[in-house]
Amino acid sequence: MKPMIRLLVVAVLASQLSACAALIIGGVAATGMAVHDRRSVGTIVDDNVLEVRVRDALYRHEQFNDEVRIKINAYNGWVLLAGEAVNEERVALAGRAAANVPGVSRLFNELAPEERAGPGLSTSDRWLSTRVNGSLTRIRDLPGFDATRVKVVSARGIVYLMGEVSRAEAEAVVARARTVRGVERVVTLFQLPDDGAS
Repeated sequence: MKPMIRLLVVAVLASQLSACAALIIGGVAATGMAVHDRRSVGTIVDDNVLEVRVRDALYRHEQFNDEVRIKINAYNGWVLLAGEAVNEERVALAGRAAANVPGVSRLFNELAPEERAGPGLSTSDRWLSTRVNGSLTRIRDLPGFDATRVKVVSARGIVYLMGEVSRAEAEAVVARARTVRGVERVVTLFQLPDDGAS
C-alpha cells in the first residue's frame, strides 16, 4: 500500500474511533449527570444533540464567523443564545436559524448587536459563571436542593439561569446569584413545576 493511501486510511479510522469515543464519553457523562438532574438521561442527551444541531444551523451561514461569539445552551428543548452577533441583522438571522431547528420548543435570543467580546471579557464571563455556581452550593436551607440542577451561563456580566426548579429554589438561586461580585443582571429561564417558566 502506498504511504499516502496508508496515511489516509489511518486518518479515517482514527476519526471514526474518536467519534465513537466521544459518543461513549458523552453517554457516560450524561448518565452521571442524571443522578442529580431532574431531566431523564434521554432528555439530557437530546439537549446535548440539540445544542450541536443549533450550532450547525447557525454556522452554515457565512455571517457567523470569527466576528461573533454565540453561546448555545439547551434545557428540556428550551434554547438560549447569548453573546454578541455584531448587528441587529445577524441577531435576527441567528434567531430564525435556531428557531427552525427541530426539537427547539422555545427560543431565547439574548444576543447583543455588538462586536465580539475580547479575550478578557470572555475569560471574565467564564470566571463569573464559576463563581455563581460556587455560590449556589452555599444554599443549604432548602431540603433536597442540588446546585448542579441549575445551568449558569454568563455573557457580558449578565447571568442566565436555566433549570427545572421549584419556585422556592428559583427565588433562593436568584437571590444568591445577585450577591456575586461582577453580576450586572440576572435573567431567569427556569422551568417551574406549576407554570413552566419564570
